[in-house]
Amino acid sequence: MPDQNHRLRAARRLLAAVAALALMGACALLSYRHGEQAGVRQLQGEANHRLDLFASAVEGMVKRSEHVPATIQLNPEILALLRAPTEPARVAAASAYLRRLNAHVGSMAAFTLDIRGVVVASSNDSHPDDSMLGMDVSFRPYFLDALSGRVGRHFAIGVDGDMPGYFVSHPIRDGAQVVGVAAIKISLEPIDQTWAMVGAPALLADANRIVIHSSHLPWRYTALAPLTLEQRVDMQLTRTYSDLQIQEFPLVPRLDQQAERQRIDEQLVLTRPLDGMDWRVMLFLDLKDVRHAALVQGAMSAVAAAFLVLLVLVLVQARRIQRQRREGRRLLERANAELESKVAARTQDLLGANASLKREVREREQAEQSLRAAQNELVQTAKMAVMGQLAAGITHELTQPLGAIRTLSGNAEEFLRRGQMDPLAGNLQIIGRLTDQMGNIIQPLKAFARKSDAVHGPTDIGQTFSNALFLYGLRLRKMRVQVVSACAPGTVFAWCDANRLEQVLINLIGNALDAMAAAPEPCLELRAGSSTPTQGGGRWTWIDVEDNGAGLSPQAREQLFEPFFTTKAPGAGLGLGLVISRDIVRGFGGDILVSDRHGGGTCFRLQIPAEAPAPP
Repeated sequence: MPDQNHRLRAARRLLAAVAALALMGACALLSYRHGEQAGVRQLQGEANHRLDLFASAVEGMVKRSEHVPATIQLNPEILALLRAPTEPARVAAASAYLRRLNAHVGSMAAFTLDIRGVVVASSNDSHPDDSMLGMDVSFRPYFLDALSGRVGRHFAIGVDGDMPGYFVSHPIRDGAQVVGVAAIKISLEPIDQTWAMVGAPALLADANRIVIHSSHLPWRYTALAPLTLEQRVDMQLTRTYSDLQIQEFPLVPRLDQQAERQRIDEQLVLTRPLDGMDWRVMLFLDLKDVRHAALVQGAMSAVAAAFLVLLVLVLVQARRIQRQRREGRRLLERANAELESKVAARTQDLLGANASLKREVREREQAEQSLRAAQNELVQTAKMAVMGQLAAGITHELTQPLGAIRTLSGNAEEFLRRGQMDPLAGNLQIIGRLTDQMGNIIQPLKAFARKSDAVHGPTDIGQTFSNALFLYGLRLRKMRVQVVSACAPGTVFAWCDANRLEQVLINLIGNALDAMAAAPEPCLELRAGSSTPTQGGGRWTWIDVEDNGAGLSPQAREQLFEPFFTTKAPGAGLGLGLVISRDIVRGFGGDILVSDRHGGGTCFRLQIPAEAPAPP
């Protein structure tokens, strides 16, 4: 028996020693990880500040001249040249204007192209090496964007001397027709002066994930991700990077160019997108110093843990002597505490049940009041939900007129200072037209958002189609949806409230766009017509909203008009849009039917009275 007790005590001492060593190791490891994480957070916080400053500096350098191409079309010499591009005198006059403009804004070059993509005027016409006069650049994306009526933004290595730059283009219109393209080339060399503010290796990558600029020269013109065959063909066609051979970035494939923060080996990589551009800036921070400091902190924690273990051993030995004397008292106090705890728990349960009952009564009363209020506001709430989704589109539609008004007002101020009244009057007339255009953009949104009681009357279905499609204009263009509207304004009418019918169409078009999110060639078809009156009944107007999306399953179709049922992902919808739409249409005296579309997809048909009901 004594030998057995001796072995038991020895085993306990060995176990205590192992536990002490484990404690010291755990403290060292936890302290190392905490120190490393704190060091990384501090390093990241400082780097984020520098990265934000750098991103703001780059955006300011590159975007300060983006508005210049929009003003080139205002010069009469440019329009005169595009109307007669073969006259040398007009070429010289237009090039002289571009030369003055380029000297004023400080860009690399400003030039004008005809609709074939040939440069007809250039600010560098006096420099044979990079004048670009007569050069065909129709393969450049910025030309194609501007020719289609959009503002083009594109990085490329120039064909006029292999100098990289950021190209911004704008369509030149003669009336409503695009007759040419104005473009400038912005140099990236000023960015070299800002690398010092980030204090670490950094790079800029474009939409193709190609490094277009870097503080570390060997990284330039390398790919952050393996290039696909389609990307390589597109780069060859557009000559974006001239004839350079694009190599892989040294950290591929471990580098995730989409992540804002990642660790690779001994480096912390921070990524930041540039606002309003398809560029990203990436910063590479060395973590060796952080890890060294964490190791020192871990070692100090291990020493502190060893001291703590010794102190605990002393305290355990002292407490062992007093343990037996306190044991009886502890048992008595524990029994008393358990009894008091049970009484307090029972009392608390009763109080909680009483409070819960009162709260439930109050909640039921509030729920009844909220339900009555929600029933009155449900239609207007649905409008506001759609308004939130459409706000980005309306903002986009107003951006270009606002930019043009800003530029024209600046020109008008300069003409007023010079005393040139005729150009000043022309600028003010253009500002007036742009203001009317902005009013025409805002008017449909105001009419849709107006809260009013339903007033039935003759409603132009074609005009309602136009209003609904206008509010979804930006989303339709982003998704590249083919819209087929087979009802012209003034051809088909229905007896209903125009504002609420527009809300129904907006709900159905929004659902159709969601259903076509994965379609390779999305197509939205809107049709309307009137049915022949039946014996003893009036005429009906039918409206079809068709999409070529994935369609509806039989189970989904059975539950389609149930409240809170939705086929969208969680958080993407409440499942009330179709319920509200059906209630609105039934309020007109009609109904909504759903069927499969021939060739795939879904068709929603609205049946609405075509004329006012006969008096009883």
